[in-house]
Order: sequence, then C-alpha cells, then structure tokens
Amino acid sequence: MSVERPRAAHWAARLAHRRESLSLPKLQVEGVLRRMVGLTLEAEGCQAPIGSRCRVEGLDGQGLEAEVVGFAGERLYLMPTGDLHGLTPNARVVPEGGGALARVGDALLGRVLDGAGKPLDGLPEPEADAEVPLVGRRLNPLDRAPIREPLDVGVCAINALLTVGRGQRMGLFAGTGVGKSVLLGMMTRYTNADVVVVGLIGERGREVKEFIEEILGEEGRRRAVVVAAPADESPLMRLHGAALATSIAEHFRDQGKQVLLLMDSLTRYAQAQREIGLAIGEPPTTKGYPPSVFARLPKLVERAGNGPAGGGSITAFYTVLTEGDDQNDPVADAARGILDGHLVLSRELADAGHYPAIDIERSVSRALLRITNEQQRQAIQRFKRLYGAYRQNQDLINVGAYQRGSDPRVDEAIEYYPRLNQFLQQDVNEKVPFEQSVQSLEQLL
Repeated sequence: MSVERPRAAHWAARLAHRRESLSLPKLQVEGVLRRMVGLTLEAEGCQAPIGSRCRVEGLDGQGLEAEVVGFAGERLYLMPTGDLHGLTPNARVVPEGGGALARVGDALLGRVLDGAGKPLDGLPEPEADAEVPLVGRRLNPLDRAPIREPLDVGVCAINALLTVGRGQRMGLFAGTGVGKSVLLGMMTRYTNADVVVVGLIGERGREVKEFIEEILGEEGRRRAVVVAAPADESPLMRLHGAALATSIAEHFRDQGKQVLLLMDSLTRYAQAQREIGLAIGEPPTTKGYPPSVFARLPKLVERAGNGPAGGGSITAFYTVLTEGDDQNDPVADAARGILDGHLVLSRELADAGHYPAIDIERSVSRALLRITNEQQRQAIQRFKRLYGAYRQNQDLINVGAYQRGSDPRVDEAIEYYPRLNQFLQQDVNEKVPFEQSVQSLEQLL
C-alpha cells in the first residue's frame, strides 16, 4: 500500500499539470496573420478550438470577425464573416473564445434578420429571451415523438396525394424557374402552424425582397421570422444563416409550438460548405464536393422534426436545386437519403402552365401510411394508376395512334384525365384545407 500511494499521487500531479497546460487561458494568445488565399486566412502564434471566434485587426484599427474552421501544425485556418478590405500582412489575430450564439425569443416574430441575427428591416435590434449555441443540441432519437398527425399545408395536391405529417422533413426538388418560391409562399401563408421560420440562403438579393413583400405578404409575415443570407454574403455567413433559422425554429418547438421551417435552399448551404472545405485543402470527391459537405447535411436536417411526446414540432421543407433538372445531382441524391420524402417540380408541367408543377409520379411522402386512413390510401392508389396509365400512353393518345377498346385501363384513364389534371392545379391565392382536399379526391374517383 505504501508503494501504491506515492504512485497514485505522482499520476494525480501529472494529470493536474496536464490539465493546467491545456487550460483555456493558455489558448488566448495573440497571433499574426501570415497568409490569405481566397477567403481563407492563415494565422500563426495563437491557438483556438474549431468553431471559436477570432478578431483580426487591420491597420486602420477596424476589426474583422472570423471563425476557426481548421488547423495544420502551428497554423490556424480562419474564415471571415465580413468584408476583407483593409487587411494587411502580420495583422493582429486575437482569439475571443466561445462559439457563435443565436439570439432567440418571441420578439423575432415579424422580423427579417441576416445570418448573424442583425435586423435587415430597418427596425431596432429585437430583444432576445435567450442565447443558444448556433450548432444546436442533439436530441436522443428515442425521445422524439413519432409522426402520427397530418399537417394542413393548404395545397390540395400535397394534402390529398402526398400528405405531410407534423414533424416530417420534406425536400422540394426543382430546377430554376418552375415555381418553387411561389409554392413556398403558398405554404407559408396557408399552413396550419403557430410559427413559420423562413431561411433564404444563397438567394439573389432581389429575390429576398420579392419573397418578403409579394410572396410572403403582410399576413404571412406577422407569424414568421425570416433569416436572409444572400449570395453576396461570405460562405460562413450563409452557413450561419441556415443554422440560425434552425435554432430559432428549435426555440419555438421547445416552447411547445408547432413550427413550419422553410429552407431555400439546401443546395446553396452545401455549396457554401464546399467553398470552405476546398479553401482549407479538403480533397474534392463527388463532382467537386468535399466529404465535409455530406457530413454537414444530416447534422442540419436532423435538428428538425418532432420534440418529446406532448411537445412541439418542426415540420421542415428544404428546397434542393437540381442543376439542369438532374435528379442524380450529388446534393439531391444525398438529400433523398436523409429526408422523409420529396416533392419534385417538373419543368414540363411548368412550361405547360400547370401550377403548382408537382410531378405526382416522382414525388413521395414516406410518412403517408402512418397518417392516412384506408379509404384515402385506396383513393391515392386509384388516382396514381389512372394518372400513370394516361401519362405512359400520352404520346400515342395525342397523335391518334391509340384505338379505343385496346386497353380498358387506358380507356378509363382517358375519361378521367381532364378531371385528374384539373385536381392537381391550384391558384396561388386559393387555399384548400386538408379535409376539403381529401373529400374532393374521394368524390373525384
């Protein structure tokens, strides 16, 4: 025993010395800016953990905030949150510690914020009820309530044929110019939710104003929080904008409210992470996307969904831009694997003036079986059989090559198709409640 005690005391002293050598004050050492490549800053002489903030001071005394995104040897890789003008070699780099925080509270309702939480609407900065980490907190999957209740989004085709449940996470797959922003605006105004959080990530500045004033409107804005990080923002601010919108949605969910989160777009979020990953030396793997992109996507998406039983929920719609209408784009392919379903918008339908241009045959809701009754499911199956039979033979029908009586299934589809097609269309100013949507489907067939 006499030998063991000195040995234990020796290791305890070594452990205490080790903890002291790794303590936070040792990390708060000023460094200097050695190199700048693209948007990446390389600093020497200081230490700071990943995700913490640093202040880079120029010759004019103005400071620039940056975040630690990587390190190699004695060098820190920093990504700025603002403009780089005025920085010089050997500028002072001061670690400030701590990660980015999100200011949340009821005062955010009706407001428009940037990726850092600063107001864009010209009004005073809203008072926050609390500050939470921007990265959120991970929920135990066993603590989440199951998806059992349908959500009324006010769009007939979605309510009746692609029923969405509270707490579900859906992708809206679309190319450019097929009406995704208009569809998002309809769901923003018509969805039965307590709070709507809209994240406009990487969009053009003109589209931000148009969405707020024309698509969202005064009525939709009263219960909404808009976070806008346009395309001219730094990639880090675009990432922060998506994380801030999700943090605000989490805050209201924790209060027991039913939240609708609309993120436009998940692709721009992935592109922002691609810019950062490539800038710090990550190898490009799938079509130029580094591995960190596909690691970040599920971390963002998994923050949405239901909370504990009896609490609130976040029902999320993430738009995914399919370049050249390619549904096998790497981001689109990854999103399909982590989301609970997807709505595909068709350019062919949009060009024909069919709005909303939802391609029913390629869209799916994975929670449909758990939130619909047998009667509705039978109606959905019959609708899709008739609609699919017509679409498969549409070319023959249009040129007059199909002879009536050749296939009873196609004959029936030809009879029903005009009514099926009309059922899928809806005016942008028209709201169709969930019960009415289901009744119309059953009466149609």
